[in-house]
Amino acid sequence: MQYAKGFTIAYTGRYKVVTILSPFEQKTTATRYLLVPRGMAHPAGYPDSRVIETPIRSLVGMSSMHIALADFLGAADVLVGVGDLKYASAPRVRQRIAAGQIFEVGLGKQLNNELLITRNPDLVMTTGWPGEGLTRFQTLSAAGVPVMINSEWVETTPLARAEWVKVLAALLNKEDLVNEKFGRVAREYQRLAALAQTAVRRPSVVVGTPFKDVWYVPDANSYMAQFLRDAGAAYHWDQTNSPSGSLALSFEAVAPVALAADFWLHTGSLTSKAGLLAQDARFAAFAPYKTGRVFNNNRRTNAQGANDYWESGALHPDVVLADLIRILHPELLPRGPLYYYLPIQ
Repeated sequence: MQYAKGFTIAYTGRYKVVTILSPFEQKTTATRYLLVPRGMAHPAGYPDSRVIETPIRSLVGMSSMHIALADFLGAADVLVGVGDLKYASAPRVRQRIAAGQIFEVGLGKQLNNELLITRNPDLVMTTGWPGEGLTRFQTLSAAGVPVMINSEWVETTPLARAEWVKVLAALLNKEDLVNEKFGRVAREYQRLAALAQTAVRRPSVVVGTPFKDVWYVPDANSYMAQFLRDAGAAYHWDQTNSPSGSLALSFEAVAPVALAADFWLHTGSLTSKAGLLAQDARFAAFAPYKTGRVFNNNRRTNAQGANDYWESGALHPDVVLADLIRILHPELLPRGPLYYYLPIQ
């Protein structure tokens, strides 16, 4: 692994050992999975490892990120279940949903264990949260349904998040493909980041909007802060850390920054300046609102409300970075349409 810190993959003969680290405990804990070729005897010497036969033939992905992993590897047909059918953007996955080939399993406390046990997929991939480990899935484990926790969202750089695709590649025996495709993404991302550092100035950026009187902004160790650094932006909280990855601030703490910022990014579900003012009339005083430099990351939102930025964007940070550079430094890249972003009019 070049970027990701949350997992390792070891190769021993014909077996693979995937180790998923828990980022939420004060003392780091790990869950190990022994990947065994289908039909081969399970080896001794791995008493604490959960066994998964490979290549997996059926996958339930609980988040849009997991859909993106399968789609990136050309393995959308392996996906047989998702947490919520509306949170899917990949065309092949939408086709399979329309054909009734993908079932909905629910999220959180609404997880349908009975349906999962009946369908018996080769693997359920879920998302890790603080205080929630594999013990939450004891019912599935007892029924012989393997569950793997994927905590890519805790990674602190865009390339580290994307590199989690190598876990699914190991499960599908697609290592050659993933090394080729991810390698291209990483090289293009690094090229663009180097280009952005040649910019004459670093425009200032404010991110997000308040939610229930709290304005959450990325902290210094978040992947979003890294995106802004690599795009050649000046970010006010670039040296401020938080255990949760975001800072919970008041409107009054963010407003002085927004009043003078060059650009405003990520306005939630809002798509118009009128919508911004309807949320809070004080936004009209922000410099980016006045200059028309407000951009949202929801250009690729489908009819069901799924935003592809959170799906394919996680596996294509190079494309996201190109958008950010076109917004912040249009002189550095050839003119062209944005892919994930759009200006708020």
